[in-house]
Formats: sequence, structure tokens, C-alpha cells
Amino acid sequence: MASSSSLTLSQAIFSPSLPRHGSSSSCSPSLSFSTFSGLKSTPFTSSHRRILPSTTVTKQQFSVRASAAVETLEKTDAAIVEKSVNTIRFLAIDAVEKANSGHPGLPMGCAPMGHILYDEVMKYNPKNPYWFNRDRFVLSAGHGCMLQYALLHLAGYDSVQEDDLKSFRQWGSRIPGHPENFETPGVEVTTGPLGQGIANAVGLAVAEKHLAARFNKPDAEIVDHYTYVILGDGCQMEGISNEACSLAGHWGLGKLIAFYDDNHISIDGDTEIAFTEDVSARFESLGWHVIWVKNGNTGYDEIRAAIKEAKAVKDKPTMIKVTTTIGFGSPNKANSYSVHGSALGAKEVEATRKNLGWPYEPFHVPEDVKSHWSRHTSEGAALETEWNAKFAEYEKKYPEEAADLKSIITGELPAGWEKALPTYTPESPADATRNLSQQNLNALAKVLPGFLGGSADLASSNMTLLKMFGDFQKNTPEERNLRFGVREHGMGAICNGIALHSLGLIPYCATFFVFTDYMRGAIRISALSEAGVIYVMTHDSIGLGEDGPTHQPIEHLASFRAMPNILMFRPADGNETAGSYKVAVLKRKTPSILALSRQKLPQLAGTSIEGAAKGGYIVSDNSSGNKPDVILIGTGSELEIAVKAAEELKKEGKTVRVVSLVCWELYDEQSAEYKESVLPSSVTARVSIEAGSTFGWQKFVGDKGKAIGIDGFGASAPADKIYKEFGITAEAVVAAAKQVS
Repeated sequence: MASSSSLTLSQAIFSPSLPRHGSSSSCSPSLSFSTFSGLKSTPFTSSHRRILPSTTVTKQQFSVRASAAVETLEKTDAAIVEKSVNTIRFLAIDAVEKANSGHPGLPMGCAPMGHILYDEVMKYNPKNPYWFNRDRFVLSAGHGCMLQYALLHLAGYDSVQEDDLKSFRQWGSRIPGHPENFETPGVEVTTGPLGQGIANAVGLAVAEKHLAARFNKPDAEIVDHYTYVILGDGCQMEGISNEACSLAGHWGLGKLIAFYDDNHISIDGDTEIAFTEDVSARFESLGWHVIWVKNGNTGYDEIRAAIKEAKAVKDKPTMIKVTTTIGFGSPNKANSYSVHGSALGAKEVEATRKNLGWPYEPFHVPEDVKSHWSRHTSEGAALETEWNAKFAEYEKKYPEEAADLKSIITGELPAGWEKALPTYTPESPADATRNLSQQNLNALAKVLPGFLGGSADLASSNMTLLKMFGDFQKNTPEERNLRFGVREHGMGAICNGIALHSLGLIPYCATFFVFTDYMRGAIRISALSEAGVIYVMTHDSIGLGEDGPTHQPIEHLASFRAMPNILMFRPADGNETAGSYKVAVLKRKTPSILALSRQKLPQLAGTSIEGAAKGGYIVSDNSSGNKPDVILIGTGSELEIAVKAAEELKKEGKTVRVVSLVCWELYDEQSAEYKESVLPSSVTARVSIEAGSTFGWQKFVGDKGKAIGIDGFGASAPADKIYKEFGITAEAVVAAAKQVS
């Protein structure tokens, strides 16, 4: 039976974005599919780093002709292009001015490349922002989001009306201060923390390359779209961008085209003070094709020629370095840090209007600009209709592949998929939960067509290899094992992009739990952007032993339990591991972290998949009337210790309840009646045990209970010795139980 949260093909367009804060979208409820082959062009024959002078290319427009489903090049009236570009600039200026908050400089400088992308190059349907075969656009420099909002407004997206522009950055607005995919249909991913967006774009391009390799046929190119991204100097400085772009070059993501807004300005001033590397040379060394557009302010033909060249390069991603002037058109603030992150001010807005010859009132879109952009509604619908027909033919010829692709597009899971999860009995052999996790991963990969993932160079230790598949590589993109190398931060953000590409793509990624410190930014964006990534985190405590405190997580469980919209699982055995994976697969808008042991653990009596789904449940109890003498609460490897302590206390005549609290967040979602049945308020004698920080445990043990844990760093020694020295033992639990009783 399919998940209750899954969707039919026609419903899928609405699911990726459920606006918060009471905002709403009026997108048309029709899902269809269409395809477009992309630009047909011949690559330049000189070196990969191209410099395009402003006078060498004839002005052309790359516009979609949906009825023919091919791309034609035609002259575009230079005046309407200039007017359109200035419309974008002033919509951004006016919105920031009205809000008295925002970043006008980037939209003013990047308006030409934004116009060309949305008006001449990209394929999309503004009335169905979630059409599967659309091109994806990511504004990695998310502070400049008024660029994207202005473009969505002109293109006819229902999510950005004039009133929305006037409420920029205000409570309840559909256009917040940085792009958020869950607020604004037409925005693919959530950006703002610099570098996240380019890494998300790599993930989107990975998804396209993977799906194209799996589902395209010689007579049916059913997956065919590009990922475009604009990133700035700040993104280039962040290490995550280099991690992700290194992988993009290694994987040969030919349908990833990045525009580097080379304006030489950051918040502190000219980039000369801190950023002087040769970015083009770096990207060449990463395996990218590199082009330099010297005049990004008015060199429309240079930008067009660069895109044409980029699309002709099929075996590697392209970075187009576009030299622009931040705040272009502002007489007194252009090319300065003062235009980066604050409104121009009334006098400078007026001066800019005079300088660019813009006689219109704030937020005005001239009629000829409106008319010029209005064609995207009909052309986008035609693209969808054509692809819909193409998919229908594909479905007739290749029904099995079509069924899998439908599952990936809609997020509707195959009927009975959960039956593939393994189950365990107390007689099953003891094993580390990382090994039990691998059994679950491989079971899920057999039944979930969108399941794929990998590790940050620790697959043999995290136990994350899918044994029936090979490695996703440049020449084998149909495979499902992703080799991320030692790039934790980039790994997490790439998986966010994969998850947000299609509802039924379920990526997982893995490292040691302590190294979530290297990827916390990406994990937080997973939670914020409702990207259901599964984080497989092994070596979850001091139980990893001799590697010592550098590798032993202490505060990590508490820190993720404090993060909104994320599920922090710590399963105790095989059944709880399977139960954790079941929930993680179903929760497509909530990421999950599984903290897994290195050491072997027994299969405990009383654990269950169903219990794990509730977050907390009774594992054993010899009391009656919901009145045990004491309640022992454990997670993960310490649940076994709680069970042993309970046996000792029972020998002394105590009635003892043992509770597994495998996921606090799921437990909190349960009804008050259920929680009272597990942790009755009348029983104040409670002891928790967990090999991590005790922070937060008072919520469950209360003022009269006791939390056993570790509130300092660990040590280097065999696991058994460390547990004994830190008092993480059944004897300590027994003593605490007697104390609180």
C-alpha cells in the first residue's frame, strides 16, 4: 500500500511547496510533461577558458518555440531587452526601498544575465512551477533574491504578484528575505548561507544525469533539462562551494551551468582585501569548462554566446565568469559595498531613475515589457503538453521504466515497499546497528526506485554500500552508490539538491556522527527547506573506543534534538533500526538522522518497528495499573544497559518499566493519552541512561529523576573500559533507581 503522504501524478505539482505563515499559492492544478533538446551549437576550438569580447558576437535571442519543441535563434529588439532589464532592476530597487531592507546591488548588476536566462533560454511553465522536465535555476547568492522574484513576476508565476513585491521581507509575505522553496513556488531550493546554493545545484544536476541515464532510450529522451546557478564572490570563498564543484567536475555534469557574478565587492569592501585567487584557473583544475564574459552590464550578446558555448560542452560543467558592476546604474553607490546590503535611499533611487532614463512610478511594469514576457504562459503550457504526449508514448513502450519514473516524480511509493524491511528476534545474532543499517539500506534499494546515496569516504566503515549497484561516476551515472570523498559539507548540500529535485528521490549520506560538525549548515538547510535526506551517522558514542575524544560525539544528540523539523533516531537493535528507516522514508519533508553503533548489540525482546514509529514505547514492564516503582529510559546501545538494570531490580522485588526513547521528536507528536500510558505523571522515580550529554533529559526524568550520561569529553580506550570509567553501567542505573525511589 502506498504511503498516505504520496501523491498522484496530477497532484505532485503542489507537494514540494506548502507555504508557511498563512501565505498561499494560486498555481494551476495541472501536471503535464514536456521535453526540449537544448541549444544546438558547436564548441569553440581554442582553450577551455574563453574570453568573449563585447564586439565579437551578433546579438541573438535563444527563445523556446514550444509548438516545434526545438530552439530557434532570432533577433530581439534591443530596446525591449534594455527596457526589460531595467524593469528587473527597478522592481528590485523599489521592493528593497519599500521594505527599507534588502540587497539591491546584485539584482542591479545581474539583471542582464537573469533576463537572458528566463526570457530567452530556460524552459519552464509559470503556471505549473513543478513540471518535472523544467530547467532548474538556483540563486546561490540568495541575498540578491529580488532578482529572482522580479524574474518570476515578469514570467507570470502566480506566486509573485505586484502585491507580493510590495510586501517583500514582511510578515506573511510569499517573498522572504532569502529564497525559500517552501514559501515561493518557482524557487527550487532554499539559499542564503553562501555556498549552499551552488552545492544544491550540483545535487540537482546529479539527479538529472542519473535519471537521464536510467530512463532515456534511443527513441525517447524523456529526461532532458539544465541546471543554472548564479553565485557570487562570497559563495566562491566558502569551502562548501569548492567541495561541491570538485565533485561536479569529477562527475562530468555537463548540464550544470554556473554564472559567477564577478563584481569584486563583498560586505567589507573590495575583494582585494581577502580574495585574490584566480577563480577561473581553480575551476579549470576542478574539471570545469570556463568562459569569461568581460561586460556583464550591457554585453547581452556576450552572455548569449557564452551560454551557447556552454551548452555545446557535454562532458563537463561550465562556469561563466561574468564581470559586472554591483549596483549598476546608481550614480553614487555603484561598485561599492554600500549598495550590497541596504536600500539606496530616496535621493539615490531618484538619481538612478534619472541616470537610467526610467520615468515610471515604483513597481510599474511597462506594457510593452508585460506583452513581451506574456508569451511564456502559452509557451510553457505547450512545452508541458508536448512532453505529456511524449511520456504517454514512452509509457506504452516501456511500462516498467515509466512506472519507476512516475514513482520518482510523484513520490508515490511502490505498494508494499515496507515489507522489504528486515525483522529480528531475540535469537537473531548480536550486531552493530551500523551493520543492521546496511541490511536495511540494501533491502530498501531493491524496492524504492529513487533510493540512492553514499558516504564521505567511509562506506566500508559506515556500511552504506548498495551491493547490487555500482558507483555513480562520469561514465556510469545510472548507478546508485555516490562516492563523495572527504567532503561532508558538500555531501549534505548535494543531497539536499537531489531530494528537492523530485519527490520520489530519497538520498542518504553518511559519515561518523561527530563529523556532522563539518556539515551542520547543510543539515540545517535540510530541515528548513523540507528536504527529506536520510543522514546515516555511525560511531555514535564513546562506544567507538580507541579513536578517542576527537571522534566521540557527546553534545551531538542534544544539538540535533534542538533543531526544528528533523528526526533524531538512536535505535537500539535491528527492529528499531528498521523502524527508523521506515519513518525516514515516509517523512519526505523532514530529514532524519540515524545515530548507529560501532559495537555489537543484542537483539532485545520487546523492541518493534511499530514502537520505533512512535518515538518512545514500553519495552518491558512487570507492573500493573500503570504504576511501576521506577521507570528506566534508554536509547541506542544503552537500552541494553537499562534492560539489564531492570532485571537486577526485579530480583529485589521492584516493579520496573523499561522505555525506549528512540526518537524524541516522534514521541512528542503522540497524543497526551499515549504519552501518559508510557511515562505516567504519577511515577516520578525515573532514570535515563545515554552515552552522551544529559542536556534535555530533565524533560523526561523530571526534577525527582536522574539522568546518567557524559557531560565532558570522552577518552581513548577500549569501549568496555570507557563505559565503566564514565559510569555508563547497569550498576550505576540500579544505584540511581534506588536513590530516586
